[in-house]
Amino acid sequence: MTNQIDIEKILKMIPHRYPFLMIDRVTQVVPNESAIGLKNVSFNEPHFMGHFPGKPIMPGVLIIEAMAQTSAVLVVETLGGATEGKLVYFMSIEEAKFRKIVSPGDSMYIHVTKDRNRGNVWKFKAQAKVNEVLVAEATFTAMIVDS
Repeated sequence: MTNQIDIEKILKMIPHRYPFLMIDRVTQVVPNESAIGLKNVSFNEPHFMGHFPGKPIMPGVLIIEAMAQTSAVLVVETLGGATEGKLVYFMSIEEAKFRKIVSPGDSMYIHVTKDRNRGNVWKFKAQAKVNEVLVAEATFTAMIVDS
């Protein structure tokens, strides 16, 4: 088990950058099994200007993206150097459900678990929680490809 992965290491592991980097830290990784990512939701993020004025709500698709980025960190931590020069792409998103609103000031923890993988295709189950309350969940499949 790897304890924490800070933002500097995340930036070396996945290609995402502000304003599309949706995780600030990974608090726990069990290679080839699971990871927990952290997104500290800030009012200064650009999507809140239009989603929605006077009632800022984190878009559900960005919650799903935070799940995917946490999963990508899990893949890189699992495979190590074999992922150099590779990207992780969505293939499918299934059973996505949004249970509660995520707002500025929330600390959203993204729990991802590898369901299985075959070759370069990986399937994950994910849950996003704020204050231990489930806010979103999804199952998705991703493929590791050359960049």
